[in-house]
Formats: sequence, C-alpha cells, structure tokens
Amino acid sequence: MENADEPDDYMSMDFSSVSTKPAVETSLQRKQRLRREAEIKGRPKSKAELAADEAAARDHALSKSLLDPAAPSAQKSKGLAMMKKMGFVAGSTLGAQDGAASANAEPIRISIKEDRSGIGLDAERKRKVDEAAEQRGLPPQGKRPKVDEGEFRDRVRKEREAARTERQVYAAQKVAEMLGEEEVRGPCQTQQQQHQDPQSPQKSRSRALSTRRLKSIHVFWRGLVRQREEADRDRRMRHDLEQSLSSRLPTYGEGDDEDDADARQAMGRSDQVVAPFGDLEDEDAELDEFNALEPEARLQRLVAYLRDDYRYCFWCKCAYPDKEMDGCPGLTEEDHD
Repeated sequence: MENADEPDDYMSMDFSSVSTKPAVETSLQRKQRLRREAEIKGRPKSKAELAADEAAARDHALSKSLLDPAAPSAQKSKGLAMMKKMGFVAGSTLGAQDGAASANAEPIRISIKEDRSGIGLDAERKRKVDEAAEQRGLPPQGKRPKVDEGEFRDRVRKEREAARTERQVYAAQKVAEMLGEEEVRGPCQTQQQQHQDPQSPQKSRSRALSTRRLKSIHVFWRGLVRQREEADRDRRMRHDLEQSLSSRLPTYGEGDDEDDADARQAMGRSDQVVAPFGDLEDEDAELDEFNALEPEARLQRLVAYLRDDYRYCFWCKCAYPDKEMDGCPGLTEEDHD
C-alpha cells in the first residue's frame, strides 16, 4: 500500500490515457465560422486579383506541353490525332529529317501582349532606336557593351570639368570685353555712361556695340556681342509680330492725328525705324575657328591676352601697374591655389 504522505512523482507519470480529442465546436462558434466563410466567398474580387488569377491560370496552361498524351487538351485535339495517324511521334519534328536540327519540336509558344499598342510597334521603336544609335556612332541597343563604372565616372568628371571651363571662358570674355570697350571709348566716356545709367551698364554697352560691325570687334568677345544681337533681334521680331496682331483690333486714340511721339510709343505705334540685323546673316570664319577650339585652349588665349594687353590677371581678379606683374603667382589656376 502506497504511503499517502509520500509526494507524487511527476517524472514517472503516464499521460497516454489522457484524451486528445478536439474540443467540440459550439453552435455559436459554428455560426461565426460559417459567417466568416460566407463573407470571404461573397466578397467580389478586385481587378488586380482577377488579373492575377487570370495570369496564374494562363501560365499554368502554357506550362503544359500540347503534345503530351496525358494532357486533356492532347486527348481532345483532332489535329494531333490526325498527325499521329500520319506517323507523327511526340518529341520529333515535322518536315525533312535533315532539317531537324533547326526545326522546333514544340509548337510556337503564345506571346501575350500586355499593352494596347499596335502589332509591330515594339519592333518599329527598336528599329528607330538602333538607327539613332548608328547615326551617333554607337552600337545597336541589343549589342551595347556594359559600361564600366570607372569609365562612367571619368566621363562624368570630364563633362563637369568642361562645363566649368566654359563658365570660366565666359567670365574671361566679359572681362576682355569690358577692358576693350573702355579702351575704345575712353575712360571719361565710360564713366559718363555709367553715371547716366548706373543701374544697367550691360544695356549701355549693348547699345554702343550695336552701331559697330561685328567683324570690327575683337574675336575673343565677338561671340558675346553676337549672342546679344541675336537675342535682341528675336525680341524685336516677337514684338513686331505682337504689334501686327494687336493692330488689327481697335485701340484707344486710333485715328487721332494730334498724338505726340511719346503717346504713340506708349500705345505701341512708334514710328521709329529699326535697323536690320544684316551682320548676323554674314558668315564669320574667324569666329567659327575660335569657337571650334577646346575650352582649355580658348581660356589660355584669353588669359594671355588679358595679361599681355591690359596687365590684368584673370585668376587674381585685378590689374597690375607694370608688365612684370609683381605679386602674381603665375599663369594657371593651379598656381593661384
């Protein structure tokens, strides 16, 4: 007889007799489960879910071979049955046996068109891209070599350096233009013009240069003057076009002969005659030759011109009293670092 005071040995207890039957589902739990299942079945699928189900069913059907005898589609195919009667065996090719190496043992797969573009548009786009690449001297799109990361970085660095040099060339041209025009007009006239219009010195310079022929201007800053004249020409052409369109409508004071010049100019009916831009249509071989140079070469020429003719250092941003230019570190930007 076991001692009642002895503690239970839980390590040697046998739980095999314990029932493992699942808990009985109550009516309330069953009702809630059926309601959740009905909600899931009754919920309409979204367009994305329907498209995903359609794509999954299509991929599953296309993954099966049409020539597999066990496939349901092969058992119902009348064409495959006729081919078998003529001696066709699944896995072989049709046609002459000598061309079996290049023939297909499977029918042509279906190519699903996802977009709404016309048939053949992708091939036309690829052809245009290849033609554009061929015109630029690049290989076709499918045969382009992989771009090396180091080569790409070098190209980007060179492009940034070229853009920076172009900005320096533009700044040097502005300085050369300012010094050159001061030499042509004289310092007294320059100070007088700036005193008359101190807010827009650029406008006064463009007005003075518009009376000169372009080829009489130094080639180093002739391109700047040409760009300003072209912009002014385009602005005047747009203004004349707007005035010609607005002149068809009745305006205030039209037909009044007593209007003075200021009133006519305010109304956009000025009688001032604008000289044609004949110089802009002429060819300038000297300017084209200068612009064809590399940015570094143009910058070197401008820096040397400023030092030789005006004792001005582009990197120091100041003019020196003598040609020795004592205090200037050197000719290049690296010397001024």
